[in-house]
Amino acid sequence: MAARPRKNNVKIPNLYPLYSRKVNKIYWRYKHPVTGKFHSLGTDEAEATAIAIEANARLAEQRTRQVLAISDKIATSKGKAITTNTWLDRYWKIQDERLENGDIRPNTYKQKAKPIALLRESTGMKLISAVDVRDVAQILESYVAAGQPRMAQIIRSVLIDVFKEAQHYGEVPPGYNPVLATKQPRRRITRQRLNLDEWKKIFKIADAKHQYMGNAMLLALVTAQRLGDISNMKFSDIWDDHLHIVQEKTGSKLEIPLALRLNAIDWSLRDIIARCRDYAVSPYLVHFFRASSQAERGAQVKSNTITMNFSKARDKAEIPLQEGKTPSTFHEQRSLAERLYKAQGVNTKHLLGHKSQQQTDGYHDDRGKDWMKITL
Repeated sequence: MAARPRKNNVKIPNLYPLYSRKVNKIYWRYKHPVTGKFHSLGTDEAEATAIAIEANARLAEQRTRQVLAISDKIATSKGKAITTNTWLDRYWKIQDERLENGDIRPNTYKQKAKPIALLRESTGMKLISAVDVRDVAQILESYVAAGQPRMAQIIRSVLIDVFKEAQHYGEVPPGYNPVLATKQPRRRITRQRLNLDEWKKIFKIADAKHQYMGNAMLLALVTAQRLGDISNMKFSDIWDDHLHIVQEKTGSKLEIPLALRLNAIDWSLRDIIARCRDYAVSPYLVHFFRASSQAERGAQVKSNTITMNFSKARDKAEIPLQEGKTPSTFHEQRSLAERLYKAQGVNTKHLLGHKSQQQTDGYHDDRGKDWMKITL
C-alpha cells in the first residue's frame, strides 16, 4: 500500500503530489506560479521531478529576460546604459543587415558567432558601459592558455568591433573600447617552409597518384593563390586571355594573364590550363579524372581532399623536419611562389592580392629555411 506523501517532503518548487485513495496511487502535478493552474504529470515521480525542474528553469529564464527588457527600457528612457545582452542582440541584427547588403562575407559573419557568445556568457548581465578590460582579458587568456592564440586573436578582433558599433549607436561613451587595452595575443607560426627541391619531390609523388593533385599543385605555384580559390577555379573564369579570380578570403579581384610563367619550373598558366582539360566535361580546373566511390568523373575536387592527398605525398617524400617545426601544408606553396616570383622580378603584392606590402613580406620570410649567403 502506497504511503500518503507529506507535502513538506517535496523539495521541488511548484511540484505537488496528489494521493488517490480510490486507486491507491500518487499523482504528480505542476502548479504554474503565474496562472495558478495545475498541470498533471502522471505517476512517475522521477519524470515529474525532471519536468518540474525544467519548467522552473525556463520560467526563471523568461522572467530574467522580462526584467532585463524592462530595465533596459527604463535605462534607455533615462539616457542610461543597457545590458550587454541587449546590445549583443542589436549588434547581431546589424551583422545580419551587413551580410544581406554584402558589406561582410559569409565567413566573416560566421566567425563572429563564437566571440559574441563568449562575451554574452561572461558579461551578459552587466551594463555594456561597465564591461572592462579585465572582463575581456579573462576571455582571451583562457584561449591563450589552452594553446589557441589564433582563436584569441579572432575573439579580440570581433569584440573590438562590438564596442566600436556600440560607440556609433551611443550605447557607450565616444572612444570607450576596453578591448583595445588588452594585449594582442601572439601566434608563433611553427609550420615549416617549402623549398623548390622539396616541392618537386612532393609533386612527383602526388602527380603519379592523382593527376588532379599535380594540376592543383601547379596552379598553386604558378598562380600563388589560396587552396579554396584553386579548388573553385572554373574554365568559365577564363576570358580575354586572363584567368579571373575573386579571392574567397578577401574578395580581391585578380586578372592573371595566361602568359604568366614561373621560370623556376618552366610552366606557364596557359600550359597548366591545357593540362587540366579532360575529355570528360567539367566546369572545374581541378576535377576528378576517374570516377570513384566518393565522386563522379568531372566533379570538383574539394579543399579537404587536396589537403589530405598533399599531406600523404609530403610524408612519402620524407622531407627532413627542422627542430621545433611542423610539416609544410599545401598553403606553403603560396609562400614558395612569392619567393620564386620575387626573384624573377614579378610584383608579388599584386599577384597575391594583398593590400599592403607588409602582408606580402610575411610570405617572403623563409622562417630560417635557407642559408643566408654572404657575398664578398
